[in-house]
Amino acid sequence: MDQNQIPYPGIAHTIKDKKALLARVRRIQGQVAALERALEQDSDCSAVLQQIAAIRGAVNGLMAQVLEGHLREHLGTEDQTPEERRDNLKQVLSVLRSYLK
Repeated sequence: MDQNQIPYPGIAHTIKDKKALLARVRRIQGQVAALERALEQDSDCSAVLQQIAAIRGAVNGLMAQVLEGHLREHLGTEDQTPEERRDNLKQVLSVLRSYLK
Protein backbone atom coordinates (compact mmCIF):
# COMPACT_ATOMS: atom_id res chain seq x y z
CA MET A 1 0.00 0.00 0.00
CA ASP A 2 1.24 3.50 -0.85
CA GLN A 3 2.33 5.43 2.23
CA ASN A 4 -0.24 8.15 1.40
CA GLN A 5 -3.07 5.65 1.34
CA ILE A 6 -5.10 5.01 4.42
CA PRO A 7 -6.88 1.68 4.90
CA TYR A 8 -10.58 2.00 4.24
CA PRO A 9 -12.97 1.93 7.13
CA GLY A 10 -15.81 -0.57 6.81
CA ILE A 11 -18.03 -0.13 3.81
CA ALA A 12 -21.35 -0.86 5.41
CA HIS A 13 -23.16 1.09 2.72
CA THR A 14 -22.23 -1.60 0.18
CA ILE A 15 -23.90 -4.21 2.38
CA LYS A 16 -27.18 -2.29 2.14
CA ASP A 17 -26.96 -2.36 -1.66
CA LYS A 18 -25.30 -5.76 -1.87
CA LYS A 19 -28.00 -7.37 -4.01
CA ALA A 20 -28.05 -4.51 -6.53
CA LEU A 21 -24.25 -4.30 -6.65
CA LEU A 22 -23.91 -8.04 -7.23
CA ALA A 23 -26.51 -7.84 -10.00
CA ARG A 24 -24.44 -5.10 -11.67
CA VAL A 25 -21.25 -7.17 -11.33
CA ARG A 26 -22.94 -10.22 -12.83
CA ARG A 27 -24.16 -8.15 -15.79
CA ILE A 28 -20.62 -6.89 -16.30
CA GLN A 29 -19.35 -10.47 -16.19
CA GLY A 30 -21.87 -11.38 -18.88
CA GLN A 31 -20.77 -8.46 -21.01
CA VAL A 32 -17.11 -9.43 -20.64
CA ALA A 33 -17.94 -13.03 -21.60
CA ALA A 34 -19.79 -11.73 -24.68
CA LEU A 35 -16.74 -9.64 -25.58
CA GLU A 36 -14.50 -12.68 -25.23
CA ARG A 37 -16.80 -14.69 -27.52
CA ALA A 38 -16.87 -11.86 -30.05
CA LEU A 39 -13.08 -11.76 -30.13
CA GLU A 40 -12.80 -15.55 -30.41
CA GLN A 41 -15.27 -15.54 -33.31
CA ASP A 42 -13.47 -12.72 -35.13
CA SER A 43 -16.57 -10.53 -34.93
CA ASP A 44 -16.87 -7.24 -36.72
CA CYS A 45 -14.72 -4.46 -35.19
CA SER A 46 -17.73 -2.22 -34.61
CA ALA A 47 -19.47 -4.96 -32.59
CA VAL A 48 -16.33 -5.42 -30.47
CA LEU A 49 -16.00 -1.68 -29.92
CA GLN A 50 -19.66 -1.41 -29.00
CA GLN A 51 -19.27 -4.21 -26.45
CA ILE A 52 -16.19 -2.53 -24.93
CA ALA A 53 -18.12 0.73 -24.65
CA ALA A 54 -21.02 -1.08 -22.96
CA ILE A 55 -18.64 -2.68 -20.45
CA ARG A 56 -17.02 0.65 -19.69
CA GLY A 57 -20.43 2.25 -19.14
CA ALA A 58 -21.46 -0.58 -16.83
CA VAL A 59 -18.25 -0.31 -14.80
CA ASN A 60 -18.68 3.46 -14.58
CA GLY A 61 -22.22 2.95 -13.31
CA LEU A 62 -21.01 0.50 -10.67
CA MET A 63 -18.27 2.91 -9.61
CA ALA A 64 -20.76 5.77 -9.37
CA GLN A 65 -23.14 3.74 -7.22
CA VAL A 66 -20.45 2.60 -4.78
CA LEU A 67 -18.82 6.04 -4.72
CA GLU A 68 -22.13 7.76 -3.96
CA GLY A 69 -22.77 5.38 -1.07
CA HIS A 70 -19.26 5.92 0.22
CA LEU A 71 -19.53 9.71 0.03
CA ARG A 72 -22.89 9.72 1.79
CA GLU A 73 -21.71 7.30 4.49
CA HIS A 74 -18.24 8.67 5.14
CA LEU A 75 -18.37 12.34 4.17
CA GLY A 76 -22.02 13.26 4.40
CA THR A 77 -22.49 12.64 8.10
CA GLU A 78 -22.04 15.11 10.92
CA ASP A 79 -20.66 12.59 13.42
CA GLN A 80 -17.05 12.78 12.20
CA THR A 81 -14.15 14.78 13.48
CA PRO A 82 -12.45 17.10 11.01
CA GLU A 83 -9.51 14.66 10.98
CA GLU A 84 -11.76 11.68 10.12
CA ARG A 85 -13.45 13.69 7.38
CA ARG A 86 -10.04 14.74 5.98
CA ASP A 87 -8.84 11.11 6.02
CA ASN A 88 -11.99 9.91 4.25
CA LEU A 89 -11.62 12.65 1.64
CA LYS A 90 -7.98 11.65 1.10
CA GLN A 91 -9.09 8.05 0.50
CA VAL A 92 -11.75 9.01 -2.02
CA LEU A 93 -9.38 11.30 -3.90
CA SER A 94 -6.76 8.55 -4.06
CA VAL A 95 -9.24 6.08 -5.51
CA LEU A 96 -10.57 8.63 -7.99
CA ARG A 97 -7.07 9.49 -9.19
CA SER A 98 -6.37 5.80 -9.73
CA TYR A 99 -9.72 5.19 -11.44
CA LEU A 100 -9.39 8.15 -13.79
CA LYS A 101 -5.88 7.30 -15.01
